[in-house]
Amino acid sequence: MTNFYNVADFVFGMEVTEEQVKQLPNYAPFQCPISNLQSPIFVIHFNDEAMPSPEGWEHVYTDRSDDDMPRIEMYQRPDAWLFRISMSREGEVVSTMVCSRDWRDVQLYSCAVYTRFAIDNAAMLVYAFATGDKKTLLFHSSVTVLNDKGHMFLGHSGTGKSTHSQQWKKAFPESWLLNDDNPVVRVLEDNSVRVYGSPWSGKTPCYKQQSVPLQALVQLAQAPENKINRLRMSQAYPYILASVSGLKVMPEMMDHIYESIAQVLELVPVYKLECLPNEDAARLCAQTCSL
Repeated sequence: MTNFYNVADFVFGMEVTEEQVKQLPNYAPFQCPISNLQSPIFVIHFNDEAMPSPEGWEHVYTDRSDDDMPRIEMYQRPDAWLFRISMSREGEVVSTMVCSRDWRDVQLYSCAVYTRFAIDNAAMLVYAFATGDKKTLLFHSSVTVLNDKGHMFLGHSGTGKSTHSQQWKKAFPESWLLNDDNPVVRVLEDNSVRVYGSPWSGKTPCYKQQSVPLQALVQLAQAPENKINRLRMSQAYPYILASVSGLKVMPEMMDHIYESIAQVLELVPVYKLECLPNEDAARLCAQTCSL
């Protein structure tokens, strides 16, 4: 059966068995009926055949930037893309996907033991690529909501994004977590910017089909005292670019991403918070972002 999911008002489909659905509780809040007014931006089909070899494909890129992150190998032919994904930097390939050039058709290959990993990585990657020209950005970020507005915390793995979100919850019990790893940000036609929950939230099970206006982006840095400063656009741009999913080896895609980042920076303030992992840092951040 094909199930459809709505993430940030974009619909995609996955051909899944009932057994596979049981392994995917993170997608349940996003399931939706397919609308005749909106065709899916892509559909993932599961293929039981052996994973295709990269032989005969042109190697484009290999991402092995972080030891604790999946390794992604990318290849191309005139009619398709090939991705080979490992669970770690030096691990064996556990899933492969072949995508049409427009991303709409995805053939996914993986053994059953890696179903959740294979689906999450395939859907997340293709979602970022398929929406890249639609003023839509998939961020590596933790998002806390206070007073119905989203505050996004950015930084490399281990910086303390999740910890800072936890400090907000302690300082402001009425605050809540929208997503802890991969929220979606959209610039809408009225030039408002919203942040959306997604089925991908890292190690924290936080899968909310909700969205709020984006109040601020905050780059975190560990420090011996709490200090916050607003960044100029030129200072903020590298931090935002490093936090957004995209492929620098695909110039057309990156042109759209660069444009979307510039629009976000024109509409939403960006701060750098040097801080301790305490409630005072959360209070300082919240107070400054509300000015």
